[in-house]
Amino acid sequence: MLILGIDTSCDDTAASVVEDGARISSNIVSSQTEIHKKYGGIVPELASRRHLEMIWPVVEEALKASGAKLEDLSAIAVCHGPGLIGSLLVGCSFAKALCFSKNIPLVAVNHIEGHIFSSFLEEPRPEFPFISLIASGGHTSLYRVDGFGRYKELGRTRDDAAGEAYDKVSKLLGLGYPGGPEIDRLASEGDPEAIDFPRPYLPDSLDFS
Repeated sequence: MLILGIDTSCDDTAASVVEDGARISSNIVSSQTEIHKKYGGIVPELASRRHLEMIWPVVEEALKASGAKLEDLSAIAVCHGPGLIGSLLVGCSFAKALCFSKNIPLVAVNHIEGHIFSSFLEEPRPEFPFISLIASGGHTSLYRVDGFGRYKELGRTRDDAAGEAYDKVSKLLGLGYPGGPEIDRLASEGDPEAIDFPRPYLPDSLDFS
C-alpha cells in the first residue's frame, strides 16, 4: 500500500510517499525560510502564494524519488487543519483535484494527529495508552492517547506556543529568523543557573505558560 502525504499547513510545502504505513520511500520539503526571514516571521499571504508555486514540483519530486506513479497510489492523505487557512486551502484543493482526476481515495488528516502518530514511523512504536507532548511552531499541548482517534487534552499553553515564543524572543533580541537554532546555540554556551525562572502553578490544571 502506497500513500502520498501532502502538508501545506504553515510555510513549508511537503510531500512524502509512505509504504505500508511504516516505510518512508521519499520525503521532499520546500522551505520558505528565506522568503519570510526579512519579516522576522511567517507572512500568511506570502506563504500561500509560494505553496501555489511549489505544490506540484514537490509532489512530482516525491513520486519520482520513491519510484512510484500516481496510478500506483492507494490513497492521498492531506493535512486539513489546524493551520494557516490560505496555506491549507492550497494543499487541500490540490489533493482533492488530484484524487478526482485519478479516482484515488482522499484521506483528510488532522495536523495534531499527524504530530502524535509521526512517532509510529520509527521503532519501537509506543504502546497505548501513552502521553504525547506536541511542541511546534503553532501548538504546545499535552495529550493522553488511548488509541487511534481516542485522545484527551490534559494541558496546553495559556499563551504562546513554543515555536512562537522562540521567534518572538529572537526578534526582540535581534537574533534573526528562525529564532530556534540561534537561541539553542547561545543557550548551550550560557549558565542555566543565571536566572531563577518561576515555575507557573495552576491549581487543578496541567496547563502551562
